[in-house]
Amino acid sequence: MRGLEQIPWLYDLGMALAERSGFARWRVWLVKGATGRTLDLGTGTGRNLPLFPPGVRVVAVDPHRENLARARARGPAVPLVLARAEALPFRDRAFDTVVSGLVLCSVGDQALALGEARRVLRPGGALRLLEHVRHRGLRGALQDLVQPAWTALSGGCHPNPNTERAVEAAGFRIEAE
Repeated sequence: MRGLEQIPWLYDLGMALAERSGFARWRVWLVKGATGRTLDLGTGTGRNLPLFPPGVRVVAVDPHRENLARARARGPAVPLVLARAEALPFRDRAFDTVVSGLVLCSVGDQALALGEARRVLRPGGALRLLEHVRHRGLRGALQDLVQPAWTALSGGCHPNPNTERAVEAAGFRIEAE
């Protein structure tokens, strides 16, 4: 069964509702720190593309052709690349910034995707993430409880990964903003 993430119009509808409920400010936060040549990893339908600061040169990647077709309208001049986060078709150190919004919860192998992000980032480059994280206690237990249904409905998103541990294990340092 295809999920929300693979049906562009449905994904956009869900994101529009989330953005009206406050998520828009997080999306703006995610892209505002991008500089130089930037990879929008898992661009989806391109909702980030119009928000990047002037002068940032964005390349957008997504594994779903239908999403990239929808992203074209939001970023007509942005190069769009059909690829998975775990196998990026770029040379080492090609980007100053990698932006990833709600992507690592859906990849098959977080460690591999983060390794690829590290590989394509120049030394001193920035990885900017907005991701699902597993909470502790009752909230984490609730995430675990809803995970099978959530993952099936969304088409692969897991609401409960230990993303912070994976990011640190990949050699990145988490900075709270």
